Amino acid sequence: MDSTTIRKKLEENEGILNIIPVFVPRRFGSAGRRLRLHPDDYYALGTKRGSIKERWFSSVICPMNGDDAAPDEGISYVNITGSSEGKIALKDFVDELRDELIGTDLYAKHGTWPMYSKFFDYEGPLFHHLHLDFEAAKRVGKLGKPEAYYFPPQYNNYPGKFPHTYFGFDPDVTREEVKERLKDYMKRDIRITELSRAYRVELGTGWYTPPGVIHAPGSYLTYEPQWNSDVNSVFENITDGEIYDYSFLTENCPEDKMDDLDYVMDLLDWEKNVDAHYRKHYFRPPIIIEETDDYLVKWIVYGNDYIAAKELTVKPGKQAVVKDDSAYGCIFTQGYGSIGKLKCSVSTMLRFGQLSEDEFFVSHDAAKKGVLFKNESETEPLVVLKHFPSYEGVPKAK
Repeated sequence: MDSTTIRKKLEENEGILNIIPVFVPRRFGSAGRRLRLHPDDYYALGTKRGSIKERWFSSVICPMNGDDAAPDEGISYVNITGSSEGKIALKDFVDELRDELIGTDLYAKHGTWPMYSKFFDYEGPLFHHLHLDFEAAKRVGKLGKPEAYYFPPQYNNYPGKFPHTYFGFDPDVTREEVKERLKDYMKRDIRITELSRAYRVELGTGWYTPPGVIHAPGSYLTYEPQWNSDVNSVFENITDGEIYDYSFLTENCPEDKMDDLDYVMDLLDWEKNVDAHYRKHYFRPPIIIEETDDYLVKWIVYGNDYIAAKELTVKPGKQAVVKDDSAYGCIFTQGYGSIGKLKCSVSTMLRFGQLSEDEFFVSHDAAKKGVLFKNESETEPLVVLKHFPSYEGVPKAK
């Protein structure tokens, strides 16, 4: 780690870092092909790894992608030299600069940058699964995973095969009914979503999904701020014609609990899963923070103790100095112009490993001081999504 280079880059860019795109393959599902990745590059890491279905933002962790994954898969890197040579991991910036980069309170509380976001892009529905809560994850040496969804119109030119998301179970479903289905996991199609309820995805809105809530995401590309974790338990054994073996259900259970269905059932936060007012409690329509003749700011992720996000729209030919109370990562979804002293532009097609001008990380001090966003188009808006850990000023759930 080059301390001098890290400090020089932060200083010369006035607290704003250009991040190199990082794409992540998954061995399950089919790619939605809305990531703006070149059509030839969806199997850039080989067919054995599966197609690329995710792009990760401001990440200091790796996915649970098996032994074939590179040791830095999923890690975000900072553009240092204008090429992929000499790049330095965002994690190294955090480890070196600590509170200078992410703020005193955040570093004191977590000792690192504690969240990341992603574009999640599948052609069909994903399996009905849950993410472990912090207590269950700790038993296997990991962190719990709260996450949120927002559906950006700019990246959703088509809805995929199933633009509906299942959450939890019908309020009348019993634990015993779910357990009886799981007993046949290796025998037949258990059709676990027959016990659930689905909502049609509405572009420009989102949801919050607590740990322990089972869900089967629909096929729109999704912007997903989430905690630094990649742990799950898959309750659905056949999805969209694809078979998932028993290891998907129990891979994040202690060794002595892998055949214990009562333990697996206890991974569910049962009360939240059968909440009769689930939409009322976890649906997240945008909340306007500020609107002027020049720009518009909305909350798009809020109402939880972990993660938050905003959407900033700068109108054609306008500019805005926008202050925030936290360091943040960001991804531009429309337009071109500048962020601070750096150029920004939305990618129309990226080769695997290529640099871009659409992703950045903004330091705590720069965010507090205010960042100048300039829209250099006379005809279309400049739109950026900002993700960061939740803090006291983020709106609570109603």
